[in-house]
Amino acid sequence: EQVVFIDHAAHTVTTSKGRTISYDICIIATGSDAGLPPYVSSERAKSTKGIFVYRSIADLDAIITYADQDGIKGGHATVVGGGLLGLEAAKAVYDLPTIPDVAILNRQAFPLSRQLDADGGEMVLRRIEAMGVKVVTKVGVEDITTVEVVGPDGVRSNVFTGFDLTDGTHLASNLVIFAIGIKPRDELARVSGIETYERGGIKVGDDLRTSAKDVYAIGECASWRSNTYGLIAPGVEMADILAFNLTQTDTDVGTFRPRQMNNPDLSTKLKLMGVDVASFGDFFADKPVQTKDKSSRANGDAPSQNKAASIPLAKRKSRDGKTTPVWEVDSGQSGEAKAPGAAGVPLVTETVTAPSRERHVPKPNIVDSPIKCLTYKDPFASVYKKYIFTADGKYLLGGMMIGDTSDFVKLVAIVKKKKPLDVPPAQFIVGANKGGEADGADLDDDTQICSCHNVLKGSIAECVKAGMDNLADIKAKTKVGTGCGGCMPLVTNIFKAEIAKAGIVTNNNLCPHFAMSRTELFNVVKIKGLKSHNEIMVTCGTVKDSLGCETCKPAIASILSSLYNEHVMKPAHHQNQDTNDRYLANIQRNGTFSVVPKCAGGEITPDKLIVLGQVAKKYGLYTKITGGQRIDLFGAKKHELPAIWGELVAAGFESGHAYGKSLRTVKSCVGTTWCRYGVGDSVGLAIQLEERYKSLRSPHKIKGGHAILFAKDVPPSKVVKILDRYLMFYIRTADKLMRTARWIENFEGGVERLKGIILNDDLGICADLEREMEALVGTYACEWTAVVNDLEKQKMFRQFVNTEETTPQIEQITERGQPRPADWPKAFPAVRIEEDEIKLPRSQWKWRQLAKVSDLMPIQEGVTSAAIKYGDTQLAIFHVPNKGYFATQQMCPHKRAFVLDHGIVGDDLKGNIYVSCPLHKRNFSLTNGECLSDPDYKILAFDVKAEGDDLSLLLPDPTELDPVIGTSKWMIRQATAEMYGRGGAGQIDIVGPDGRYKPELELVHEQEPQTACAGACGDSKLEW
Repeated sequence: EQVVFIDHAAHTVTTSKGRTISYDICIIATGSDAGLPPYVSSERAKSTKGIFVYRSIADLDAIITYADQDGIKGGHATVVGGGLLGLEAAKAVYDLPTIPDVAILNRQAFPLSRQLDADGGEMVLRRIEAMGVKVVTKVGVEDITTVEVVGPDGVRSNVFTGFDLTDGTHLASNLVIFAIGIKPRDELARVSGIETYERGGIKVGDDLRTSAKDVYAIGECASWRSNTYGLIAPGVEMADILAFNLTQTDTDVGTFRPRQMNNPDLSTKLKLMGVDVASFGDFFADKPVQTKDKSSRANGDAPSQNKAASIPLAKRKSRDGKTTPVWEVDSGQSGEAKAPGAAGVPLVTETVTAPSRERHVPKPNIVDSPIKCLTYKDPFASVYKKYIFTADGKYLLGGMMIGDTSDFVKLVAIVKKKKPLDVPPAQFIVGANKGGEADGADLDDDTQICSCHNVLKGSIAECVKAGMDNLADIKAKTKVGTGCGGCMPLVTNIFKAEIAKAGIVTNNNLCPHFAMSRTELFNVVKIKGLKSHNEIMVTCGTVKDSLGCETCKPAIASILSSLYNEHVMKPAHHQNQDTNDRYLANIQRNGTFSVVPKCAGGEITPDKLIVLGQVAKKYGLYTKITGGQRIDLFGAKKHELPAIWGELVAAGFESGHAYGKSLRTVKSCVGTTWCRYGVGDSVGLAIQLEERYKSLRSPHKIKGGHAILFAKDVPPSKVVKILDRYLMFYIRTADKLMRTARWIENFEGGVERLKGIILNDDLGICADLEREMEALVGTYACEWTAVVNDLEKQKMFRQFVNTEETTPQIEQITERGQPRPADWPKAFPAVRIEEDEIKLPRSQWKWRQLAKVSDLMPIQEGVTSAAIKYGDTQLAIFHVPNKGYFATQQMCPHKRAFVLDHGIVGDDLKGNIYVSCPLHKRNFSLTNGECLSDPDYKILAFDVKAEGDDLSLLLPDPTELDPVIGTSKWMIRQATAEMYGRGGAGQIDIVGPDGRYKPELELVHEQEPQTACAGACGDSKLEW
């Protein structure tokens, strides 16, 4: 249902269904369409095969499909446009395996001509050409060429074949993507009698009001002072201004002056075609004449800024003794700001009319000369920097960076502040040479450190002052770092500095459930002889009946294994294990697992090598020799793990414990066994050590190899004794997830103190350490052999408990002759899946018996879980002792992984029960699906009831549920990942008409003709 007419006199809108709705305030935010050049009309583009724009998910899907057709596959693609959008499109097509040749057609002399000067643009051009992409510059297009073909159905159609260029040449191409900018969707305003510009865009004033009373326009449909902006920042600024004016100008605490639109910050920082590029402030201030190209309002590239808004003024004495500003905006037609005495060099780049109230407050000490530039160019590292200053070096006006953009946040803040510089300009290029990482100490509190969510440096300090002592809470509060993530190194350093400044002493508690460290908990468990999670929680926990969390449960599991070494799949322990230990295999990003048999010392017989090859071939596994001198088999499906290991155990293999926080390998050379320079039996010692410490659980994984010298001239007979002491002391005293190197670094007294304890027995505990290690290694049993011989344990490896069917999780591709999962995109848009996306209301859902209570193997000692298949949808069911049964979708929306039934179930101190995704620890409530660690995510949760041995879920019909969370809808495919991961995709949010993230919607839907405002007014296809 679309709005088709605004009656601004009657204050009503009329919809496509004939409804009339009254309003007090109407805001038009209809966005924009992709622009087309004059020689290709919209009708011609729709009727000619091979012509595309780069705007929506449907466009991307259409490009992928067309590029895979016979006659097109292996051909040539051309992108018209060398701006931000054009380079993104070129990278996307470049990544398609079906298109080997890509060309960029750009009428300017170099790409990114709206962000870079000639030197910078030339460097980017060379980088692009080095990738094998052809760049055609300084030439226009006369027309496209087509050929008429007759399809199998006898229908005639035109097919794109290339371009006739203005220099008389022809550029052959099989498909073209036009990425030349945007065209405002102003049709609704036009038919409603609201003023628009002839070339597009709804006219708005400084308050964003249109020509109609109580009607406003914001975003890409609006044109402010003849400018339409295709970047996110101006749209956010417009929304912020209008929200303030409508809600905050008249409040209970008084009235406030309405805010007005100013020249927006058009600073950009992106990674395009693999090149880091940034421009900030008045990046073309050094151009003697830079008249604004009005056609930019139909272009997604950043239009030039009104430089009068970014350059500070100074007062100076004129010859008659009166004080005059160094420059001002001329209220006439020229619009050029000139520095008195500077030979009329213009400092602004566009024609504007500015009333006196918009003139800058004069600032002192600006000399007559207009500007000076500092330039750094490193052709070897492909780094280019140009910073523009006032002639006296007191003010930074703008600049551009290629290759190294690390100072972007700081420099944008300096330009916005318009404050005199307190360091020489050269320091911005060569640096202050202070060493270490920047902690933001030189940034003001109102410096924007996260441009994705407009988070200021001061916001971090305020969070710390409010009692937040960890980054997770600060990210949840401010959203800092949850966009592209590029700000997190600076954010982390600012956080650490603020913590220190506030005098906060951070504790080393294991987690909120235990007011003690891992070392302290280890000692309590050992002394009291506690042997289960429940016993430990009752004895030591802050909340005695708590479930624990994804932090303390694996730590408890490690402590219990280090003390008693019972099988980790024993029901009382299984709930504590992270996914790797839970299924005795390392989970991979596609939900499959790796199989890593033990090859002690890297030694393996030919017969065992043959078995590994046969198993890999039989089960379609990817094989790789690791740095740990073992052979890894990747891609094993969970339900196939027992069968795979059955064959390996029969061939004499044991578990390599690659999944555990335990000893992995002991590396060795061949030593005297073969080497003519060998000085000892390296292989023999490595095998002896690996056999002794196999399955030894510890705070983190252990690999024997190169390390610091701890002792020398030790006879082989004493090596084991020293290592027994060292490893047992490490297990006793290290913090959670602390590797041996960090343990030594943090150990009070350092390595010398540790030598005294281990070698000289300074504490008198060496005999105890040796005895404990001897008892622990004596408990060894191969964990996979136990599973192979236990049918009950094998049941835990089923993919679905209600069917023998299996479902792939990610599309599999072949690379270098081996199978592997399709690539993850570089950045996924966040997704909140809401119940109202299911068309059938909950009141009409039905109870459906889908599993048995016995399928979950419920126990009182801990949580159990299982996955079920329902139509094309995967669901996860959980049994929580004393709490009941819960169910959610199986897919974690963070990385589109169908793995939630593998996750640890825990609770917070408020009693909120959640499942923690095993891949990246997003925590989802089992009651309402909300992500407790990141509010940008949400999943569906469902009611469950148990009747006898039957488990039933309240669900809609599969035909209603599959379109929302079905596997085929969300499963990652290689082509989709290539389009998502097109270099810089993380800078753009993909949103639906209602503003919620729906990145996968209509992903495989065929492209259909759209009306001018289809996407913004309710069509299911999405817009960038």
